[in-house]
Amino acid sequence: MPWHGQAFDAFVARHGLPPMDMAMRERTDGKRNREIFAMLFGRPLDDGEHAALEDEKEGMYRSLSRGRLEPLRGLLTLLDRIDARGIVAGVATSGPRANVEHTLGELGIGHRFAAIARGDQVERGKPAPDVFLHAARLLDVEPADCLAFEDAPLGVAAAVAAGMRCVAVTSTYPADVFLAGPTPPHAVYADFAAWLDDAGRWMLAD
Repeated sequence: MPWHGQAFDAFVARHGLPPMDMAMRERTDGKRNREIFAMLFGRPLDDGEHAALEDEKEGMYRSLSRGRLEPLRGLLTLLDRIDARGIVAGVATSGPRANVEHTLGELGIGHRFAAIARGDQVERGKPAPDVFLHAARLLDVEPADCLAFEDAPLGVAAAVAAGMRCVAVTSTYPADVFLAGPTPPHAVYADFAAWLDDAGRWMLAD
């Protein structure tokens, strides 16, 4: 998310738009670009405008983040334990295909997920539950049997609305932002390692 923040800072400056303060970030992080751009420009955008702006902003993100992305602490251990226990894992993201391929490729973890659900494949973006429900269908599991990890309040709202238990990680927002929101998560941890050391410690047992 810090690289997305830098990309958005450059994007709004280039277009003469107000800076993206944290209040705006809380309203937009987790949303699809179509909704974000409409909010920034104060009007709906046609398909051509949207495509051009998405290429511009996300191209900035991919350029800024190339060679600099690192997995959040504990992620690789969690994925190892998921594999060892035969649990299926998926991604439910608002990001466009190019970003998903870039990010998972940079981290070298694209092969670790049985399903990738994107916001452009469903009718409504986060905070609606559509992308999480789509991920559950692709994984062939019931939403109530899923545990979602989210880094944005709108994502938490989407996961909870889908009927999933949701853990917020404080890599972008502090715990109080999640807990004070209209849809608080079921738990909050600093990262995947902190979850594994506490609620998820059963996954570390042989």
